[in-house]
Amino acid sequence: MPSSVIAAMHYEPAAKTLLVRYLSGASYIYKNVPEEVYEEMKGAFSKGTFLNKRIKGHYKFEKCAS
Repeated sequence: MPSSVIAAMHYEPAAKTLLVRYLSGASYIYKNVPEEVYEEMKGAFSKGTFLNKRIKGHYKFEKCAS
């Protein structure tokens, strides 16, 4: 299902990083995200809700340069 918040996401298993690109154009890398959490996010009905409840505030992040 398309997200009203997230344009794209990519997971890098070796680095355990989750790249999230928002519809606004901003991109963030969330660090040390377990692959199981990413798999759950892929299957979530609402990716934005999952991100807010299970990713934000739980994993360190950095904003990507535009």
